[in-house]
Amino acid sequence: MGVRGELCRLGTRGDAFADAASAPSASTFMTAFRVVAGVMAHRHGARAMWIWCMVLALASSRAYAQRIGDERIVLQTTYGDIVLGLYPDVAPETTAHVLEAFELGLYTSNHFFRVDRGFVAQVAACSNGRRVKMNDEQKAVSDRTVRGEMSDLKHRRGTLSMARFDDPNSATSSFSILLGNAPHLDGKYAVFGEMISGDEALRAMELVETQKEGIFVKPKERIEILATYVVHPKKTGGASSAPAALVSSDGREGGTQCARELDECKARADSLAKEIHNIRSARLPGN
Repeated sequence: MGVRGELCRLGTRGDAFADAASAPSASTFMTAFRVVAGVMAHRHGARAMWIWCMVLALASSRAYAQRIGDERIVLQTTYGDIVLGLYPDVAPETTAHVLEAFELGLYTSNHFFRVDRGFVAQVAACSNGRRVKMNDEQKAVSDRTVRGEMSDLKHRRGTLSMARFDDPNSATSSFSILLGNAPHLDGKYAVFGEMISGDEALRAMELVETQKEGIFVKPKERIEILATYVVHPKKTGGASSAPAALVSSDGREGGTQCARELDECKARADSLAKEIHNIRSARLPGN
């Protein structure tokens, strides 16, 4: 059976990847990805399989890219700046809540109370993590709970994931930036955005000496969020444009939509490259 035959057997059109609107689900895509890689290796050898994997990786990075909202949230920490983007289409209530909290300055003087290398860097709930006393408006937003907007998005390095208690609708203001892939969190916690830049800051945090306290791995020093601000898109003739800065992970100023999309593709390409490497290692031992 050929490649198209294998895809049809899975209920996936062989030409679907050319049109994002007709693309299969992410789970179907990955199943097709693995099956076709095996077919290519068996029928045409390792080189053909590798080329096929790279083509599909590039296609999928566009077909399954989540739209990132125009706003950029900047955390100025003791280890450098971290820039976040939100997924308003995936988790509209969560992103609106987090954005409002940042606009009110809720996270200023808060801290990363948990840094578990390779897993998560977690920001404390604003109700007990800030050094500065909150005003009434801030406290009202800090105490508000948000329903769990779980999705099929994966937890990978750079993902923003909303923290909660046992109740799936108990999220308030604590959230994590993933420091590695965590599939056991998929579908259980709300993914609401991703880190746009700031990996150097995260890597520096991971080097901080830690100690175990119950289920948490905590840094021995306070990793503080010294200040925060939100960058909104500039208005030009009544229309929104991309944020004027902070959209490029390599430090470019005045970033364009093109630069932002490139950064998004880079992040997804890194994740897909790991997946391809695992498939290749499993099917081609010794290569």
